[in-house]
Amino acid sequence: MNAEQQMTLEEISFHIILHAGNARSSAMEALQAAKKKQFETAEEKMAEAANEVHQAHHYQTQLLQKEASGDTQNPTILLIHAQDHLMNAITVKELAQEIIEIHQTK
Repeated sequence: MNAEQQMTLEEISFHIILHAGNARSSAMEALQAAKKKQFETAEEKMAEAANEVHQAHHYQTQLLQKEASGDTQNPTILLIHAQDHLMNAITVKELAQEIIEIHQTK
């Protein structure tokens, strides 16, 4: 069993929060760059956001795999909070991409 498989629910939750927060921050930085017509920077920040969402989703997938294999755990408020952060980050990233495209057409 590798180190990731031995992580506690709390540790996984904190990893999701960390990466989701980074994703949201990068997407917001991309929006700020697009407002200044710095589209190359915006693209780089959106790539960072996508990578961070991917990392958060990786940890979420670990939980799903554990549950599918019969290792069920009761969800905690911390996990619910982490899931909320991830969904918020995904939404902000998707909206940021749309807004950046609007700025590019102006």
